[in-house]
Amino acid sequence: MKNNFARNSQHLCTFFPNKFQFNNFFIQLFYFIILSLFGYLGLKFSNPRSSIKPNDFDLFYTSVSASTVSSMTSIEMETFSNSQLILLTFLMLVGGEVFTSMLQLFLDRFSNFTQNHSVKNDSPPIDIIQIELGLVSLPQPENHSQSDNNNNNNINNKDKIKYNSLRYLSYVVLGYLMIVHFFGFRFLTLYLNYISSAKHVLKNKGIKIETFSLFTIVSTFASCGYVPTNENMIVFKKNSGLLLLILPHIFLGNTLYPSCLRLFIIVLKSVTKREEFSYLLKNSKEMGYDHLLSPLHCWNLVVTVFGLNVIQFVLFCSLEWSSKIMEGLNLYQKVVASLFQVTNARHSGESVFDISTISSAMLVLFIVMM
Repeated sequence: MKNNFARNSQHLCTFFPNKFQFNNFFIQLFYFIILSLFGYLGLKFSNPRSSIKPNDFDLFYTSVSASTVSSMTSIEMETFSNSQLILLTFLMLVGGEVFTSMLQLFLDRFSNFTQNHSVKNDSPPIDIIQIELGLVSLPQPENHSQSDNNNNNNINNKDKIKYNSLRYLSYVVLGYLMIVHFFGFRFLTLYLNYISSAKHVLKNKGIKIETFSLFTIVSTFASCGYVPTNENMIVFKKNSGLLLLILPHIFLGNTLYPSCLRLFIIVLKSVTKREEFSYLLKNSKEMGYDHLLSPLHCWNLVVTVFGLNVIQFVLFCSLEWSSKIMEGLNLYQKVVASLFQVTNARHSGESVFDISTISSAMLVLFIVMM
């Protein structure tokens, strides 16, 4: 997931002299090491909920896992205090694919700006053709000079629209990130405040509703899979509304992000009529942003994602419909829980069933889909 950030972080190298240039791998490595160390220090010097503090290695392991959104931990999630959960939320946010790809866009903008500024300063206009024969100089033909000026203007206009489009794209990604998280947080908070069964679970565990909502939305969007409860989402398997509110964020921040981003730009174009949005839609490949795909690729992505999920859903229901993991659930709850489980198997990694009780055949299918 971090390959795009590593590949495009090479723009940062242009700001240093040659002898100080860094390899792309080390730029990526430094970013996540610094982020992980920051998270580790924050977890170490803040008090956990329990009286027994986790050891340093477990804290660092959890910090690295949150920063790289790999969702592996050696500490029970309910051990962390409210402030520590907020810190983990921050690590997942800035370590997610959408956020790091946004950093790429800002680096691209700064790189293009410095390059264009350098070209303007280093390439003064040439009005005459000088010939080193004494003091002889030949004036440039008028029509040739006018043609060159027109070509230069066209190039400058093209560079300008491309730079402006890149600037708009960076703001679009930032807006997309903020809007998805804001509405996800608000809807989840409202649900937990009004549905007593879900609210009761968090109250018994001593977890704040706002913290749980923000943590879960950020984790799901970043495809991390962390949940503030020890049982992950198993304790909410009967809360179908909660699962349905979380479910879209699995797609919005993962495999359907390119398709959703293009749709977002189409909406902005129709509303604002800006030339930059039209340029983004017509020249997606030239922008150098791997998540901005052509219409055909976006449709192929949508069909592939939903096709694989439908296959997985049908097979899961066929094998597990009457098994012990479905006990106590009605028809509607079984359908929603099954859909949530198979979707997470390919994307975020959250679980609404105990994985150890799922049949071996289904586990093999999960491995293939992952």
